[in-house]
Amino acid sequence: MKTTLALLLTLLPLAMFAAAPGLNVLFITADDMNYNTPGFTGGLTPGITPNLDRLASEGMRFVQAHVTVAVCQPSRECLMTGRYPHRNGATGFYPVRPEVPTLMESLKAAGYQLGIMAKIEHLKPDSKFPWDYKYDAGKLGQGRDPALYYRSAKEFFAQAKQSGKRFFLMANSQDPHRPWAGSDIERNRSERKKGKQKKANRAAAPASEEDSVSGDAKYPPPARVYKPEEIAVPGFLPDLPDVRKEMAQYYSSAHRCDETVGEVLRALKESGLEESTLVMFLSDNGISMPFAKSNCYLTSTRTPWLVRWPGRVKPGAVDAEHFIAGIDFMPTILEALGLPAPAGMDGRSFLPLLTGQDQPGRDRVFTCYNDTSGTRHYPMRCLQTRQYGYIYNAWSDGTTRYQAEPMGGLTFKAMQKEAASQKPVAARVEMLLHRVPEEFYDFAADPNGLRNLVADPKCQDQVAQARKDMLAWMARTQDPLLETFRVRIGSKP
Repeated sequence: MKTTLALLLTLLPLAMFAAAPGLNVLFITADDMNYNTPGFTGGLTPGITPNLDRLASEGMRFVQAHVTVAVCQPSRECLMTGRYPHRNGATGFYPVRPEVPTLMESLKAAGYQLGIMAKIEHLKPDSKFPWDYKYDAGKLGQGRDPALYYRSAKEFFAQAKQSGKRFFLMANSQDPHRPWAGSDIERNRSERKKGKQKKANRAAAPASEEDSVSGDAKYPPPARVYKPEEIAVPGFLPDLPDVRKEMAQYYSSAHRCDETVGEVLRALKESGLEESTLVMFLSDNGISMPFAKSNCYLTSTRTPWLVRWPGRVKPGAVDAEHFIAGIDFMPTILEALGLPAPAGMDGRSFLPLLTGQDQPGRDRVFTCYNDTSGTRHYPMRCLQTRQYGYIYNAWSDGTTRYQAEPMGGLTFKAMQKEAASQKPVAARVEMLLHRVPEEFYDFAADPNGLRNLVADPKCQDQVAQARKDMLAWMARTQDPLLETFRVRIGSKP
C-alpha cells in the first residue's frame, strides 16, 4: 500500500500536466534579439525590456535555451517541425518537405483556430501552415508598430472567444531586425514605402485619405531612444564609435519590440482569456552583428526563452541547468495540449521541467547552419555544453570568403577600417571572413568566443570527446556532412 501511494505521488505532477482541456497558446517571437539584451537575463543596458521582465517574473525562464539555427526561416521551421534542417528539408530559406508533419497541421486537425502576425513568408509551404487568420504587418510596413499588434491581437482573441475554439496565435515582432530604429537605412526604407504608397493612393483613393494611409507606412519611433554613450557594447565586438552608434539603434529597436510584446499581452488580458493561455516567448536567433546571427557561436543561437502558464508554472522560476532547443518546441506544445506527437521528430518535450522536475539527457545542445538568404552555402555544426563549444566549419578552406547580412551595416565596415592599424581587430576580421575548420571554446570562461583552444595541448581530451560526440550525432541524424567530417577528424566508419 505504501509503495502504491508513493508511486501515485511521484506520477501526480506528470498527470497534472498530461493534458489541459481548453488551453490556448500565445507564441511571441522577437526577430534577432540577443539572449543577453533583456533585463531579466542580466542585460547591462537599463530599461530595455520592462514588459518582458514582467513576463519573466510571472513564469519560468530558461538560461540554457538555444534555437537550432541562427537565421530566421530555418530557425522557425525547426520550431514548427521539431526536426533539424537536414531532416525537414529547410536547410536555408526553403520550404519544409511535403512529407514532414508540422505543428500547424496537428493543431488544425484538433480544431484549433490558428493565427499569425508578420513573418508569414518564413513558414513555407502555405499548405503545411493552414492559418485561419493572417495579419501581414510586414507587407504593410507596420511590422514594428506596437499599436497595430494590439489591434490585431484584440481582434483575433475576440474572434476566438466568439467561435468558442481554442487558439494558437504566433505574434512575430519584426524588431530588432535590421534596419534598426533611427538608422539611415530605416529612414530611407520608410521614405520609399511612403512614396510607393502615395502613388498607389493617388490612383485608388480620394486625396483626403492619402496622408493617413501613407503615414502608416512609416516605422513608428520607439518610446525610448538610446544614445551611444548609454549602451553596453557586447564583448565579441570592438568598442568603436560606429559600433556604439549601431548598438544604440539596436537597443532602441529592442525596446520597441518590448512595447509590441506588452501590447499583445495587454490585448490577451483584456480578452479575459489570460488564465487559460500558455504564453511562450523567444528570439529566433541572435543579434545581426558579426560573430552572432548566421553563425554557430554562443551568441548566435542562445535565446531568451520564457514560459508563463497560469496555475501550472511557478512565477519567477528559473531553470539554469537543463538545455532546451528549438526542436523541442513542437513536442512540448503538443504534450501540453494533450495531443499526439507525430513520429520522426528530433526534439522532445520539456514539459517535466515546467514542474521543476529533473529531465535526464539535457546537458547539451546541437546547433547548425547551412545557407544564407542569398543561398550562399556555409555549412557549420556546433555542440554546446555548460562549459565548452565545439564548431565544425565544413566550408572553411582558407580561400572561401564568408558573407552574410550581419556584415552589411556600420559595424563591420568600422572593423575593417580599424583593422588597418589594430592587429587584434585585424585578426577578428580575418577570422570572420575565412574561419578555420574547427573551433573550440571554453564558453564558461570566454562567452564571447575570443580564444580558439582547438590546438591548446591542455584541451585535447575535451576536443577529442567533442569530435566523438559530434560524429555520433551526425550519424544518428543522417547529416549529409557525416563523411566529410569523418575525413576531417580521421575517423573510420
